[in-house]
Amino acid sequence: MTLQAKLDAFKTDFEAGKPPYNVPHSVIETMHRATAELVASGAAEKALKAGDKAPVFTLNDPEGNPVSSADLLAKGPLVISFYRGVWCPYCNMELQALEAALPSFRELGAHLIAISPQTAVNSRKSVRQNELQFPILSDTHNDVAAQFGLRFTLPDYLIELYKNLKNDLPGFNGDDSWTLPMPGRFVIGQDGVILYAEVNPDYTRRPEPADMLPALRHATQSAD
Repeated sequence: MTLQAKLDAFKTDFEAGKPPYNVPHSVIETMHRATAELVASGAAEKALKAGDKAPVFTLNDPEGNPVSSADLLAKGPLVISFYRGVWCPYCNMELQALEAALPSFRELGAHLIAISPQTAVNSRKSVRQNELQFPILSDTHNDVAAQFGLRFTLPDYLIELYKNLKNDLPGFNGDDSWTLPMPGRFVIGQDGVILYAEVNPDYTRRPEPADMLPALRHATQSAD
């Protein structure tokens, strides 16, 4: 089953209010409204695209060790996944799919990292729950996400909904800005140029990990 098929199946059950979710229809309507407004805003069109130069950044892994994009690119191409947090079931399914694809990335000499605004404690939880062999880096305040054009501020009505659902983003992220990244996937060549970019303001839609393999093969051939 593809990643998107798994996401669609989860979404169907979640929005139908099946146990254990039991989500009221009013909550679903509010989430749909927020997604539709983000799509209509055109924010995703402003994100970095293939052909753009990627920002250089250093972020900490869950153990507090700095990880530099420049250092990783010195070894090979880089795959980056920006995701919302351990509290997001769609994100966790994406991380699991990326973990399954990790051997394919490594065969092409690529490194894989995930980036989230959450605290190190929650990143460790993500790694543990999803049995990941790649690092999750903490992007405090979504600063690096903003450099990629992914950061957005939640509307007031969605903040109120999250609070009612006890989805405490300031607690998860150690930051009271109520910002999130739009889910984004990037392949960066060793010259720092983005070879593949997929950004979707609808967090229930994610590209397949295999979609990045042609860009990685191109990066490998270019480096030879």
